[in-house]
Amino acid sequence: MNINPYLFFDGNCRQAFEFYAQCLGVELKAMLTAADTPMRDQAPAEGRDQIMHACIEVGDNVLMASDWNCGPNPAPFEKPRGFRLSLNVGSSDEAERCYQALAEGGSKDMPLEKTFFAERFGMLTDRFGIPWMINCEKNG
Repeated sequence: MNINPYLFFDGNCRQAFEFYAQCLGVELKAMLTAADTPMRDQAPAEGRDQIMHACIEVGDNVLMASDWNCGPNPAPFEKPRGFRLSLNVGSSDEAERCYQALAEGGSKDMPLEKTFFAERFGMLTDRFGIPWMINCEKNG
């Protein structure tokens, strides 16, 4: 059994997932527009070029997403809240690289630093409004 986060974006899923793939050094596994699916005629005309499904693999985990209003039942977009994606990395250098890359154009909510529970830990909100925690566990 797995739990995989599924994010929704306000029309900028393509840009977000291309950014995440670059920041995390992974490849996009899927990027499907509404126009590419059998539901193309049910999607509103303005939503047909939006992303119906995107996917990246980060280690053994899958992060998926789509644009909020690309389907047949558009509704107002709500900003994400009440969660953070937690990225656990293997070294302080990798933590620093990922933190700086993901924070570009966003906000650094808690500096990346050594804590009582981690070699490095920090929080940020990326330019797309997605909140993250970066964690590098203590060695030994």
